Formats: sequence, structure tokens, C-alpha cells
Amino acid sequence: MSPDFTLVQLRYFQAVARCENMTAAAAELSVSQSAVSTAMAQLERALGVDLFIRQPNRSIVLSAAGRRLAAEADEFLESAEALTELAHGLTHSLSGRLRMGVFAPTAPTFLPALHQEFIRRHPGVELTYLEADLSGLRTALAAGECDAALMYTLGLDGTFARSVFSSVPPHVLVAEDHPRAGGSARLHDFADEPYIELGMPHSRQYYEQLFRLVGVTPRTQHVFEGYETVRAFVAQGHGYTILNQRITAMTYAGTRVATVALLDDLPPIDFAVAWPRSTALNRRARAFRDLCHEMFG
Repeated sequence: MSPDFTLVQLRYFQAVARCENMTAAAAELSVSQSAVSTAMAQLERALGVDLFIRQPNRSIVLSAAGRRLAAEADEFLESAEALTELAHGLTHSLSGRLRMGVFAPTAPTFLPALHQEFIRRHPGVELTYLEADLSGLRTALAAGECDAALMYTLGLDGTFARSVFSSVPPHVLVAEDHPRAGGSARLHDFADEPYIELGMPHSRQYYEQLFRLVGVTPRTQHVFEGYETVRAFVAQGHGYTILNQRITAMTYAGTRVATVALLDDLPPIDFAVAWPRSTALNRRARAFRDLCHEMFG
């Protein structure tokens, strides 16, 4: 028996499932609330199931059948889109909206060039970004606020799939006039110096793990969640820090830092494109993932 529903109804269903509110979904789709309500009623009638559990506060929750449909809808619509492009001889073009999350501290160093190359290759894609810390990106992915995210894999559990394209080892950062600037050392060599800690969620636990692995208790002087604040304090000679990402020596304050390579055998951080394991990557997100591997793998 052929299905008696439309792709438009299925796209409306995606938005309602994501927003858990008919009015919010209508605003996202730029249609009237009545159009969304009618489409959802028609879809439920066509499928013969209740997709939603309506709440008194006008929010809605997916029923068991709704959750099953939501898990399959993305891949179904992606296949329909690919079939449409095939019929028009556009198999190598991409269009539509792509929402990418990105780990905020890493975005300035590589995202502009990545974005420039992606839109050059795929001008028909509307590409937007959500900057957040690692916890924020995990929440956004789970809520469907972005299709995939460029992020460190710290804190990712088995509910997320990931495609690792780079592993970034840790290094020590010191002021440019530090005796060890530009050289190499072990973490034990800094045991008596003040430590400036990057206290972002998950990053902090990773750096604490590094100290435990080498048996050093750092003399923590300051803890900041701002990446550039840590770098600026180090550049002023207030202490050293451990980071993974290597960026310019100049800080926002106009002072300079220098790196020290670590001789210790310490685990790197994996940098990856991540997405919920329950959701298939659409063609736009796959193209973005492949470009990450090409440019930075």
C-alpha cells in the first residue's frame, strides 16, 4: 500500500518534533500555525497513529510512534531530496540548510577558511553556525538544534557518532621570555611554577588527567573559562598553562606567548565531526565532514 502523506507534511513534522511546539515550528518554517496543525492532523490520519502527546501548556511530546518516525524521517527526506536532484541532473549540487555547531575556542583558527571553501563548492547551501562549549554542543546536538558539530570528543558518550579528522597533542604555553620558550620539557619541570588553568567543562578534566598521569600536583594560581584570558595571563608572566590548540603568539592584550613541546607520553585530544547516533548525517553534513578531512586530516 502506498503512503498517503506528503513530503511537506513530513518536513513540518520534523520541525514540530524538534521544537515541541506547533507555534514555534510554524515560526521556524515561516508558515501559519494553522497550516502546521492541519498538516500534523493529516499526517496522523494518513498513518493511523497518534504522533504526539498534547500537553496543557500547549507544548507537545512525541509518542512512541512519533519517536520512531522522527528517527527515520531525516534519512527518508534526504533520500527524497537526492532523488529530486537526480531527476534534474543535479547529482553533484547541494542545496538547503545546514546548521553546524562549533567548539568556540577553536572556531577563529580554522572555521573562516573552512567556511569559505565549503560555500565555494556548494553555493546553494545555507550554512549557519552555533558556537558553544563542549557541554553546550552536546545539548544542542541532542535537541536537534544543529545537524552536526565540529568539536573535541571529550565527554562524548556512545549516543553520539563521530568522524575524527585530527588528533591534537597537548603542549605547555609560557611567556615569550620564559627560559624554556620554544624548547621542550616534561611537566615535572614546571611543578614549582604557578599554573593558569583553562576551566572549561570537560577541558578541565582532561588537563587534570594529564597531571595525574605524570604524578604532578599543579600549583594552580588562577582558573579561567576564557581561552584568551588564560593566554593573556600566561603572556604577562603570571604562570604557565597546558593547551592543545596552537594559534598565534600574539594575545588580545598585545603581549606574546611561546610553546614548549612536551616530552611526556600524554594522550592527545581528538577533533571530530559529531552527530547523534540515532540520526543519519544528511548529504550537506557529509560534504562538510569530508571537507574537514580533506583540509585538516
